[in-house]
Amino acid sequence: MRLYSFFNSSASYRVRIALALKGVDYQSEGVNIRAGEQSTAGYLAMNPIGLVPALVNDRGQAVGQSLAIIDYLDRRYPQVPLLPQDEVNRARALEIAYAIACDIHPINNMRVLRYLSDELGISAVQKQAWYAHWVTEGMMAVEALLVRVDSGDFCIGNAPTLADCCLIPQWANALRMGCDLTAYPRCARVYQACSTLPAFIAAAPEQQRDAILA
Repeated sequence: MRLYSFFNSSASYRVRIALALKGVDYQSEGVNIRAGEQSTAGYLAMNPIGLVPALVNDRGQAVGQSLAIIDYLDRRYPQVPLLPQDEVNRARALEIAYAIACDIHPINNMRVLRYLSDELGISAVQKQAWYAHWVTEGMMAVEALLVRVDSGDFCIGNAPTLADCCLIPQWANALRMGCDLTAYPRCARVYQACSTLPAFIAAAPEQQRDAILA
């Protein structure tokens, strides 16, 4: 199995966490989205969406979109489930995951930020304000969802779920972008707890072979 990803892509980070939690062995292939490698003809032939990540299974079948990839992994390797069996808790985990992956991440994606600056002429200060605004809107909602489920070290229950796979990368990116996250103590607790676990450590951006540290 081969994962095409970029080291600090939130979506790629989600999938790496899922793979690590499930103990799935895979080969990693870096795709430098800053250099536009996701738009090359070869990559588009494999993943027409033209984004990272993409997973190619042992049959040569490619799947794009992080949530679709994690769903595939959850069905292929059900021994470590990433969604609760209980119907309500399953829905709650999906609710948190979608609030992050569908509401926060897309409008703060690198291609959106680049369009703001390159095409619309938005200044660096304005771009930062845009990013921080949507993080605030989204994280307020996620914090409220965690309050409703009475979260502890994890978003739902006593083990990582899809919700944690989505929250940790989003939180890490918000920290990297200098956002004020003091208003979200439950999110912070989950981030701190998960960040000590081997699977999350192994999936972290700085641990990847394609990491750009400069």
